[in-house]
Amino acid sequence: MSAPLLAACLWVLAATVTAMLPYRRQFPPGIVLLLTAPLILVWIGVQHGALWALIGLAGFVSMFRRPFWYLGRRALGLPAARPGERDGR
Repeated sequence: MSAPLLAACLWVLAATVTAMLPYRRQFPPGIVLLLTAPLILVWIGVQHGALWALIGLAGFVSMFRRPFWYLGRRALGLPAARPGERDGR
């Protein structure tokens, strides 16, 4: 297995462990994961081609869909409920 794919696998494992943490503890490792993902995706693209980088991007966006949805709504000035506020928890 190539180094970029191994790094991507380790990134997925780290993201899975981060997702199992309580919400308040997810923020610091989540930021690190958000910052390293583009680097790994570019590395995959250079080594294996754009198609594989796009497949990796689809997985990345899938894992972080809620934060992207929240940030997108905030950027557009629309109301954005934080996790737990929407369903009254």
